[in-house]
Amino acid sequence: MVATKPFVAAAVQAAPAYLDLAGTVDKTIAIIRQARSEGVQLLAFPETWIPGYCFWPWLGSPAWGMKFVHRYHENSIATDGAEMDAIRAEVAAAGMHVVVGTSERDHGTLYIGQSIIAPDGSVIANRRKLKPTHVERTVFGEGDGSDLKVHETQIGQLGALCCWEHLQPLVRYAMYAQHEQVHVASWPSFALYQGAAYALGPELNNAVNQVYAAEGQCFVVAATAVTTPAVQDIVCETDEHRQMMPVGGGRSMIFGPDGAPLAEYLAPDQEGLVKAEIDLSMIALAKAAADPAGHYARSDVTRLLFNSERRRPVEHVQPIFTELGEAEINKGQA
Repeated sequence: MVATKPFVAAAVQAAPAYLDLAGTVDKTIAIIRQARSEGVQLLAFPETWIPGYCFWPWLGSPAWGMKFVHRYHENSIATDGAEMDAIRAEVAAAGMHVVVGTSERDHGTLYIGQSIIAPDGSVIANRRKLKPTHVERTVFGEGDGSDLKVHETQIGQLGALCCWEHLQPLVRYAMYAQHEQVHVASWPSFALYQGAAYALGPELNNAVNQVYAAEGQCFVVAATAVTTPAVQDIVCETDEHRQMMPVGGGRSMIFGPDGAPLAEYLAPDQEGLVKAEIDLSMIALAKAAADPAGHYARSDVTRLLFNSERRRPVEHVQPIFTELGEAEINKGQA
């Protein structure tokens, strides 16, 4: 049953217990409880919230960054593990939809993930970022077309992407074409390279969130992390590192289907929830002007080729013949 009345969504702006799986799970549960007390029905966490974003590939050489590999792997989360079970139980107690950004550990490989959890604690999807960005590819594996999916939920057609997936035009259109109504955009802290790389900063990337909302005529709940002195102390070894990764970087916001911001920004170093009311009836007004997958599309001119199948490194093939068939063949050869 899709929501027919407005509901409250919240974008988290906070720092995890950095590189501490148990500590971040505890903080996740505390934030879910806070959101429950404030009447939230959709809660969105930043990219790789558990156990925090991998800053080191941006700060030094691959050889220098190897010192973080084991710790990051051990503190990443398995989607079928006890830590995720604890989060799901808390979601069920809160009775809300939650999207948790993760460094997902799947045996020997890590993925930038988003776990979409239903109000009863069941998993709607464990999606993976289609293409890690730039030096992220030294840490994470890739998702595939099955990760670009919009899900029918009690609060509308719900989808999610991470970070610069929002800068891939065909990825955006694959989501719009599934008639997305509510979109979760998970981002890391925007503090990295502050003032030196405009493309990584809050102005451009929140503009991307805003355009996503207006282009797809959907609500966008954009969650960002905060870089704290405690995070700096773990990652940064030099003054240059601290200059490249300053404190702050929070810029969480919620946008309406006309692109309008629906809340007030928190300070870049402030932790909290950015909340807004989601009224799905607003979408019809926006789509009356321009529906990219409907009356505003021109499939005779441009179309998207979209492979939504799950990619597998191994395909298990059934035997060509059964034991009985093999016996008959052997009999015939005798």
